[in-house]
Formats: sequence, C-alpha cells, structure tokens
Amino acid sequence: MAKIVIPGGTGYLGRELARPLADRGDDVVVLTRGSTGPIETWRAVHWDAATVGDWANELDGADAIVHLSGRRVDTRSTRSNVDELISSRVGPVSLIGTAISACASPPPVWVQSSSLAIFGEGGDALIDEHTTPSGVGPREMVTVCLAWEGSFRQASANLERTVLLRMGIGLGGEGDPATAKLAQIVRLGLGGKVGSGRQWVSWVGLDDLTSAMIRAIDDPDMQGTYHVTSPNPVTNTEMMATYRKLLGRRFGVPTPAWLARLGAPLLGSSASLALTGRRCVSSRLEQEAGFEFSQPDFESTARHALERCGII
Repeated sequence: MAKIVIPGGTGYLGRELARPLADRGDDVVVLTRGSTGPIETWRAVHWDAATVGDWANELDGADAIVHLSGRRVDTRSTRSNVDELISSRVGPVSLIGTAISACASPPPVWVQSSSLAIFGEGGDALIDEHTTPSGVGPREMVTVCLAWEGSFRQASANLERTVLLRMGIGLGGEGDPATAKLAQIVRLGLGGKVGSGRQWVSWVGLDDLTSAMIRAIDDPDMQGTYHVTSPNPVTNTEMMATYRKLLGRRFGVPTPAWLARLGAPLLGSSASLALTGRRCVSSRLEQEAGFEFSQPDFESTARHALERCGII
C-alpha cells in the first residue's frame, strides 16, 4: 500500500484519480480548503494553500504527491483574474516545496499538473514534448503556465523524481466542466464553429488521463515532461459538429471571432480559450513510457463524457 497525497484533489479530476488509487488499496490523502474527514474511501485534510500547518505532516513518509491545485482557467482575462490564476498555482506549489524541505523522509516522486495551453496558438504544426514553448500568446494561458512550471521546477529541485504532465482538455468525469459547457452551447443553437474553426483542440479521455497520472506515480523510469493528450486532436469545426450530432442538433449558429471576443467577457470567460488552438501529441508518453490510449476516438469519448455527465 502506498500513501498518495493530492493537494487540490477535491475537483472532478482529483476525485477521478482518488477513486482508483483508493480502490487498489492506497492510502489517499486529499489536501483541501473545504470539508475534512473521510470522503468516499479516502481522507480529506485541511490546508489553506498559503501557510505550512499540520497538513505538512502528511507529506513526511508519503510515497508520492500529485499536485492539482489551481483556480479554473475559464474566467474573464482581466489583469486581476490572470494574476489570481498565477498566484493560485505558483503559491501552493511553492508551499509544497517548503513543506517537503522540512520532511525527514520526503516523497520520492512529485507528479505535477500543467496545461498544453503553454504553447498558445500552435497553428497546424504537430507539437510534442520536444517542442519548446515560444512564450508568446494570451497571458491567461502562456504566462500562467510558464509561471506555474517555473515554480514547480524550483520547488521540486531536490526530489529524487519529478514528472510534469501537460494535459489536454479532459473529457468524461462527473461534473466535467468542458462537456457541460459545450453541451449548453449546442443546445442553445450556438454550436457552430468558432472563428475560422481551423484551430486545433487537444483533448484526452478522463480514463486515459487518470491512467497516465497513475503510471507517472508507479513507473520509476518516468522523469521530466510528458504530454497527456489523445493521439487524434480535432479542429474546432470537427469538435462542434460531433457535439451537434450527439445532441441531435442539425445546425448551430457559427460564432465569428469578433463576436466571441465581444461575448466571452459577458459570459465570464475568455475568447482565447476558443479562438486559440494547438495540435499536440504525446510522443514521450507513448514511445518512451509505452502508454497506450484506450480512448483515441473523439466521437466515442465525447459520447461517453455526455453520458457520464447525465446529459444524454
């Protein structure tokens, strides 16, 4: 039995990861700012994500950390919101690093979440783990991710093994926000392409995403940066057509780029999330780690996601 500590593990991704770990007999501890005590088959321990407290004792002697803490990106791209996106990632990562430095028996591996949004607009080029981020792109995407990853490298510098997972858009969990929002848009009749529709969407089925995280915990040969994204990215046009088909909508009104930029702030979102795309693949994960995706087809994965969310 291994002890796995998951800071920020009360979101939909954290719950989907905690279940299989607990089911196989691991002692799973979720660090949360919410309710504490037993949750399903794991423990929730309070932390404020800002100061070292009693929660830090859970790290001493733990077998792995999987860090998922951070505010959701789907917000208006105001300066204050972007600053909060950065601080909600950089602060907790640095805090974990401080707590680890005081451990008599620090965890041997730290698995850290990140996002493929670090590449900003990638055009049609295939982007894998050997591609260096340009640093150019929307601040709420590129700047946030660069600060996030920089904080992780500094905080985890003295650990035996570190794994950084740049994730595609996860589809399929209970409360999956991407699927719920896309379904709402399509049902409102607005499920046409956004902008040119040629922007690429790098996505991943949630079962594959959690399997990759567990592989990163267990496989001592995994070290460094990996992309966790389906081998078959789709364009925005293809994505929206698939959701219209699955939801029984024959037509969806297209959204020109200018209208997306005008309307997104009114919906509490950022137009860059829909207008910026990247065609990412998981070369290291597949070729070096030997990972096989069980959900490589977008339509079947989207259908599964809609079913799990209770939408169809």
